[in-house]
Amino acid sequence: MLLCAQYVLPITSEPIHNGAVLVRDGVIRDVGTAAMLKLRYPDEETSDYGQAALLPGFVDLHTHLENAVLRGIVHDVPYATWIMTMRELSAKLDVADWYDSAVLGGLEALSSGITTVADITASGASCTATQKLGMRSVIYREVGAMDRRRVDFAMHQAENDLMHWREEVDSSRVTIGLSPSAVFACHPEMFRKVAQFAKKENVPVALRLAGDREECDFVRYGSSPFSVHSMDTKRGFVEIPPWLPTGTTPVNYALNWGAFESDNVMMVHGVYVSGHDIRKLKEYDVSIASCPRINAQLGMGVAPLSEFLNNGLRVGLGTDSPAATDSTDMIAEMHIGMLLQRAVNSREFMQSETMLEMATMGGARALKIDDKVGSLDVGKQADVIAVDLSGSHQTPTTDPVSSVVNACNGSDVMMTMVAGKVLYEKNHWHVGVEVARNIARVIEIRSKLR
Repeated sequence: MLLCAQYVLPITSEPIHNGAVLVRDGVIRDVGTAAMLKLRYPDEETSDYGQAALLPGFVDLHTHLENAVLRGIVHDVPYATWIMTMRELSAKLDVADWYDSAVLGGLEALSSGITTVADITASGASCTATQKLGMRSVIYREVGAMDRRRVDFAMHQAENDLMHWREEVDSSRVTIGLSPSAVFACHPEMFRKVAQFAKKENVPVALRLAGDREECDFVRYGSSPFSVHSMDTKRGFVEIPPWLPTGTTPVNYALNWGAFESDNVMMVHGVYVSGHDIRKLKEYDVSIASCPRINAQLGMGVAPLSEFLNNGLRVGLGTDSPAATDSTDMIAEMHIGMLLQRAVNSREFMQSETMLEMATMGGARALKIDDKVGSLDVGKQADVIAVDLSGSHQTPTTDPVSSVVNACNGSDVMMTMVAGKVLYEKNHWHVGVEVARNIARVIEIRSKLR
């Protein structure tokens, strides 16, 4: 199949005007001008997207697909209030609800050009959903226990789930990893146990750290809303108190418990980090998943992206929970993230090209799958999207990279392809689920949350 468009954005090289991408057997076989490729492959079936840009599918480094059904319920509250309210609402949903919600989240991701997601889940719903939808994913099984005496049991359950999930999925598309719960819901020994298992079994790890001032206060001083939350009797018996002030940063706290000792670790958020933290992250080759929209939406702050990049860290973008941002839209993530960086750090004027690189190749590097995806290079998997540039808000188009980041949104995505298979074409899905049934189920689930 020959994919043609006004622009091809390979990411690792300059944009190609009137370009084309040859896809065969799920792999990119050639990239160049449309005229040249049509001459080389005269018998190839052609799909021409016209005034559009072809680019690699977006890599969403942090999301919770199963939270899609929770969107629009809790607004205008800070992070601590939001996360505790989400936990209460989550108790109303059962296993089937989580699955249908994860399918909805996956459909929305595909329709906005996201081909790879890194998802943290305790239920496993996103694992099943991405497998059936044909998406590429890294699914982190969340594991946590506040009481030291429950750590080994929690790890045993997580390990069993991990092995079971591996048997269910296509390993060429779906990878299973581990993620300790947030620091306010997790005994620190869990960090050590997760790292030891991950190193032994060669699985990736995701750590949510330094995302909010309240979390930092919890770690440093033992005083924040999370301190009260961790004493909630509904959580069952825990040692009293289950937390003690450490006088250090969340990154250093995790470091002291061996959290970075395995070979493929990604830190999510990283808003509140010191220079020492950044140097340690670089020393341990920890990648960063930055989530600008939710950080702004919940008053969490702005991550120092320029410092991460200047120090040579592998950095990408995540959309995080649709229950907070109300959409799974990587283009919006790039645009808002860029504006925030320009506003708080005008001396390091963030460029559109940098944001697009983080949403594609940067995310692939962060997950250590950049040999497979992240750019339109010959030999890589054909994870390709087409973004419409014909709208009045995008015309005239003189810089396609800037147009994608500044003038587009998720609804401008015309086509999403994973491993050479078209999964979405403008309001039509070619996936292994019944979309109409899923939407009906989501409406039913929403009634539980009123």
